[in-house]
Amino acid sequence: MTCCLPPPEPGSLDPLRDAILGRISAFATLLRNHGFIIGLRENTDAARLAGVLAIERPAIQRAAFKGLFCSRASDWRQFDELFNSYWFGRGMKKLMKVGGSAATSTRPTLSPPTEKGNNQNGASELSDQVSNRSGVETEEGSTTKSEGASSTETTSSTDFRKIADPRELEKAHAAAERFARAMRARLTRRERARNRGRRIDLRATIRRNIGSGGTPIDLRFRQRKPKPLRLIMLLDASGSMQMYTAVFIRFIHGILDNFREAEAFVFHTRLAHISSAMKDKNATRALERMSLMTQGVGGGTRIGECLATFNKWHAKRVLNSHSCVMILSDGYDTGAPEVLASELKRLRQRCRRIAWLNPMMGWDGYRPNAKAMRAALPYLDLFAPAHNLESLEALEPYLAQL
Repeated sequence: MTCCLPPPEPGSLDPLRDAILGRISAFATLLRNHGFIIGLRENTDAARLAGVLAIERPAIQRAAFKGLFCSRASDWRQFDELFNSYWFGRGMKKLMKVGGSAATSTRPTLSPPTEKGNNQNGASELSDQVSNRSGVETEEGSTTKSEGASSTETTSSTDFRKIADPRELEKAHAAAERFARAMRARLTRRERARNRGRRIDLRATIRRNIGSGGTPIDLRFRQRKPKPLRLIMLLDASGSMQMYTAVFIRFIHGILDNFREAEAFVFHTRLAHISSAMKDKNATRALERMSLMTQGVGGGTRIGECLATFNKWHAKRVLNSHSCVMILSDGYDTGAPEVLASELKRLRQRCRRIAWLNPMMGWDGYRPNAKAMRAALPYLDLFAPAHNLESLEALEPYLAQL
């Protein structure tokens, strides 16, 4: 980054200053378009930082911008790549824009189904709130709608069914597995963040107080976990889920690899226990072993009957009071919806939470109109999308609270 001079007196003309401020403003716009929460104050502070650090300590300018612009863990993880792409031209293919407009970010908000009515279990409705930043700030400071051709999305925000390039799909598979491994490591730590405790969590405290300039006003502590979370995953491998199954299998492999507090099942017209195959460190060998155990993949689906098999033969062994059952399915069932509702009710009495991840929730205009899906909603603690990497990433804060 070039050296930035201190702000001149009002009314003076300084082309170098204007050029640098324009670059900083464009960088802030890029971050906003990737989901960062940035306002006028952050823009102003960034200009001041550039004026001081570029002269005195240019080597820490990246770190200063990172502390200023990042307010969430997801921001922190993608900042370096965006910084290198913008300032140094590294990895620019991911950020190239087809129509001149910046890529927008759609980050799913996970929230449990709301209750209403007098049903004993509560009638649930879809919680498909998706925050979508569709405006792009211009250099004059006004916000306008993006026009022209749609922008190229990054792999993390692209719906899996829209990835046609085999190389990009393989990247999505690898990214899903890497994220699953990282999430598994964080969920199985022997300590977790708390508002109170005996030992201060310095990293969480710094992140928590970024908005106050780094002053440790709100302290975060660490405390031993009472008992680790047990995660039970049931994957729908029917024909209607074919576009998503491959990515979910890699995600499950990343979770189960050397993780004893997790179990995995695949279902279509019947249920298959695949944990032993998925715990193989070699992903290719694990998938080959799984394919031998799951004959019938790609056909119809009988969710209710498969859950009945799970409740009868597996639930007592794999479930406890700290279990979260995660069902990955589009909710299309050829069986009777009453069977599905009955089996979910039985399952609800054995575990702590039931989360249903439906990739179709990421589709425009989707509503849970299928009979099976409507029958299942009253028994779910979480009904959330799972159509891209960002939606999978959004699961971690929910699971961390269990």
